[in-house]
Amino acid sequence: MQRLYDFLRRHPTGVDTAWAIVLLGIAVVTAASQHVVQGEEATAALVPILLLLCLVIALRRRMPEKMLLLAIGVGAAQLALDVETMPADFAMLVIVYTVAATGARWASRLALGVGLCAAPMAQLRWPNEVTGTGGNIALMVFQTVPFALAWVLGDSIRTRRAYFAQLEERAARLEKEREAQSKVAVAAERARIARELHDVVAHNVSVMVVQADGAAYVLDAAPDQAKKALETISSTGRQALAEMRRLLGVLRTGEHQESGEYVPQPDVQQIEDLVGQCRGSGLPVDFKVEGTPRPLPSGVELTAYRIVQEALTNTRKHGGPNAGASVRLVYFDDGLGLLVEDDGKGAPHELYEEGGLDGQGHGLIGMRERVGMVGGTLDAGPRPGGGFRISALLPLKPAH
Repeated sequence: MQRLYDFLRRHPTGVDTAWAIVLLGIAVVTAASQHVVQGEEATAALVPILLLLCLVIALRRRMPEKMLLLAIGVGAAQLALDVETMPADFAMLVIVYTVAATGARWASRLALGVGLCAAPMAQLRWPNEVTGTGGNIALMVFQTVPFALAWVLGDSIRTRRAYFAQLEERAARLEKEREAQSKVAVAAERARIARELHDVVAHNVSVMVVQADGAAYVLDAAPDQAKKALETISSTGRQALAEMRRLLGVLRTGEHQESGEYVPQPDVQQIEDLVGQCRGSGLPVDFKVEGTPRPLPSGVELTAYRIVQEALTNTRKHGGPNAGASVRLVYFDDGLGLLVEDDGKGAPHELYEEGGLDGQGHGLIGMRERVGMVGGTLDAGPRPGGGFRISALLPLKPAH
């Protein structure tokens, strides 16, 4: 049954043609009956009018405006040639509905006007002498109602179709917007994970490289120092693996898991451990906290930790062998201030001014992105007396 319904929907002209043939048969039977009862009939005018009205039914959905004009012409011919109303005139009612539902606006208005005038004109042309004037008026009104209802039904169908089309368009637009938002979210997540990977790899691997070089240098002269360096490499590697597992857990589940093998996000309290790790790797770091420490939003705490981590990593990479650093945390009423300075030779100019050269400088880019995500400000550049300076202000509430 569904296949038959789908077939009929795909071939509307064929369905209309079948109904036109049915209407033609009914009209022929009725005309023959009237010929027997009434006697001679103007068959020369009746046959073409009958065929044209059936043609209106057959092509009503393919060319509604043209079929409306054809129906108006046929109706005028009926009035002029004195061909009385017949069952085939039902085509005029159908074309009024069709044009109101699918035709152009001008055609819809024309169909309403012609439909409202059709019954009165027919009643005036062929009045019923038995009912009298009052009966003819009542009959005129009664015959006008179907045309008005056909137009109202067709126009409501048009409105409903337009409404559903608007809903479909809105749904498609919302779907596209959701896809775009999903792509943006995916890109943002990829950028976030890339920053996390960079922070984990750059910091921990640089510590391991420095310790490995130091262990190789003092292996023969100072075995105890070499052993201590190897222990530092081991603990740093374990920490890097733990953070890598956490990132992999985020990739697999989409959420930060605090159970099992995943570790929580680093916070401000762990900056002191980070400083101690850097001191253990041979980088002198002066660490001070000003103000009253208090819990901060997790995004601010993670951003602060990563900024200090990246700044100390840059000092170790670019500051030179005798560089030292200082870290200041300042708790304000409405935010957290960070100041990381070193007295080394500083990073190359292109790393902090242009955002990187030949694939380098991603750490400072990541810093700016992190600070921007929490609505803060970042200033990075060389110190007047030598070395490098990174200053950040992280508000407690993101800017809107």
